[in-house]
Amino acid sequence: MKTLLSSRPVLWFLFLFNLVVAAVAPFVVDGTQGVMTSVGMGVVSLGAGTSLVRDRGRPRRD
Repeated sequence: MKTLLSSRPVLWFLFLFNLVVAAVAPFVVDGTQGVMTSVGMGVVSLGAGTSLVRDRGRPRRD
């Protein structure tokens, strides 16, 4: 499971999908629930983005 979640296509999907949801959630869901959804998805997106940047210079292990 770790190799699947750390593959570049999955990281790009997690980064972009969660970033879009984090940007849209406060406008779609009202109140505190929208804000907390946005914060949670933003944290996941930042984690995936950090992994993409951190592993940028390393050769692929595939």
